[in-house]
Amino acid sequence: VIIAGGIDLSSGSVICFSGTICGTILLLLAPEAMQSAGVPIGTRTIAIAIAGTLIVGLLIGSLHAWLITVVGLPPFVATLATLIGLRSFAWAICENVTEAVIGGRSTQIRIFDPAFRYLATSVWIPALIFAALALLCWVMLSRTVLGRHLYALGGNEEAARLSGIRTDRLKWFAYCLSAVFSSIAGILYIGEVGQAEPPTLGRGYELNAIAAAVVGGCSLQGGLGSIPGTVLGAFFLRT
Repeated sequence: VIIAGGIDLSSGSVICFSGTICGTILLLLAPEAMQSAGVPIGTRTIAIAIAGTLIVGLLIGSLHAWLITVVGLPPFVATLATLIGLRSFAWAICENVTEAVIGGRSTQIRIFDPAFRYLATSVWIPALIFAALALLCWVMLSRTVLGRHLYALGGNEEAARLSGIRTDRLKWFAYCLSAVFSSIAGILYIGEVGQAEPPTLGRGYELNAIAAAVVGGCSLQGGLGSIPGTVLGAFFLRT
């Protein structure tokens, strides 16, 4: 998004909303397993929850692109609105779903299933996901026409538009990619902490995301590639 000349302030709230959606889907599909440590959720249920969460991320990215390209809001304003709204919406969903399924309103959805939590508590699975996504982004940005168009859009949007580049579609792609990546982070987040809790889930992570991108840009100026630089920035932020 930043390479394309935009900004996304909603990463932390998208992580929160996506993690809450994943937890609520698990609770709705497997209420007994979600309330007992000895009952497995099942691979099929986990797969449905993950797929549903990624679709929600795609819809959030589409909402951002629509607000920016059709409504005409500045990216700062559009993503600031979802930064505030998505967390409140996640809170409301969590309370209403827990009341309907468990019988009491709660801002927490606990996850006991070891198979789901292993996705995040394992050292290798998150590392491999991160490495695979970083590699795909590097290939896309440095070896494809789409990547060159994203750089052109960030350099001068008007010149890119006049040269025939479909800037609105590029913005949709960039914001959808950002939101889907945040949804992946949300899934891993609730797997690591073992619960979906909207008041605290992913709070402040938008600053980490922006800082990692800025460190990547500084590394690019210093001679490193943008993706290796961002990986380096994310590593220092994480540690």
